[in-house]
Amino acid sequence: MKALTWQGIEDVKITEVPDPRIQEPTDAIIKVTSTAICGSDLHLYSVLAPYLTPGDILGHEFMGIVEQVGSEVSNLQPGDRVVVPFTISCGHCWMCERQLYSQCETTQNVEQGKGASLFGYTSLYGAVPGGQAEYVRVPHADFGPVKLPQEGSDERFLYLSDILPTAWQGLVYADVPQGGTLAVIGLGPVGQLAVRAAKHQGVQNIIGLDLVPERLDAARRHGAQVLNVAEVGDVEAAVKDLTDGRGADSVLEAVGMEAHGNPVSKKMISATVHLPKPIARTAMEKAGIDRLSALHLAVDLARRGGTVSISGVYGGMADPMPMMTMFDKGLTLRMGQCHVKRWTPELFSILNEGADVLDVESLATHRVPLSEAPDAYKMFQTKSDGCMKVVLKP
Repeated sequence: MKALTWQGIEDVKITEVPDPRIQEPTDAIIKVTSTAICGSDLHLYSVLAPYLTPGDILGHEFMGIVEQVGSEVSNLQPGDRVVVPFTISCGHCWMCERQLYSQCETTQNVEQGKGASLFGYTSLYGAVPGGQAEYVRVPHADFGPVKLPQEGSDERFLYLSDILPTAWQGLVYADVPQGGTLAVIGLGPVGQLAVRAAKHQGVQNIIGLDLVPERLDAARRHGAQVLNVAEVGDVEAAVKDLTDGRGADSVLEAVGMEAHGNPVSKKMISATVHLPKPIARTAMEKAGIDRLSALHLAVDLARRGGTVSISGVYGGMADPMPMMTMFDKGLTLRMGQCHVKRWTPELFSILNEGADVLDVESLATHRVPLSEAPDAYKMFQTKSDGCMKVVLKP
């Protein structure tokens, strides 16, 4: 089959790879009908290179048709249409019983000191082949895949794999009080869905912050006041002006480790990923830092006693944080990999309504064949051609 494979730093290619096969009785084989490029895939494209091997299949947002199931999979049958959560969880361990699915103890990567395995996401998370391919082996298919109606566009349900539940969890963690203000930092796909979900939940006061005009325009169309952080001289003062001088009650940070604004961190990260892999891994695990401008901005924008919810992905082990400010302001911080299946029933019910109330079908700006994925990665990374979300068709 054909799949998108990682070959080196900022180098991905479509290659021929062996077809997946059933390996465990709880496996299923899925024929992929739609798969997307996620913002966190860009971390693999460059920053997390020390944890990848040439030939690794990328991608963790995908859906498709069941081709084959293992002997212990009774909830699915060939022909079923499903979307697959990016976190691989068993559904019955101690963590899963508490709906902490991204910490599943059955698929947890103990030797790496990490949580549940993820599709297409480095040796840190199980080196499981991803979904930017024609077919995928899905472990724990007796629990993970979400069965869908046979009718309707893929894009109505595709984002149940990751970015919609990630945005929803971030919003829940943000704990916006009645009548309060939510600031969303980063208006990429997760930030856009957070704005739409917040409106759906009745949050009236939403401030969206980004650098890209197209993203700002999209958030404005969905009810947010927007600030272009490249044009506002003092972002903290601008947000206080919109919040009676206090700051936002809740801040949702949807940017992560590759934020703009710190050229020193960028150079250090770039130097690290070009080291020999064993040295680079040690450097990242012992002294790695992220570009923290978005996270530090989130701390600044939150009012005293407010909440900061972190949906952006971070990987640094020596990140300097403004602990004095965080402690003095009495902030609550919540964060973590999304527990996708925790939010699936509620989100499926919303998406399965007649109207596209979250406007998810408008999110993708580019729809291209899987064969064009290498060019699409570059376009997505550079945000050229107004690119906000790419859906690939195998």
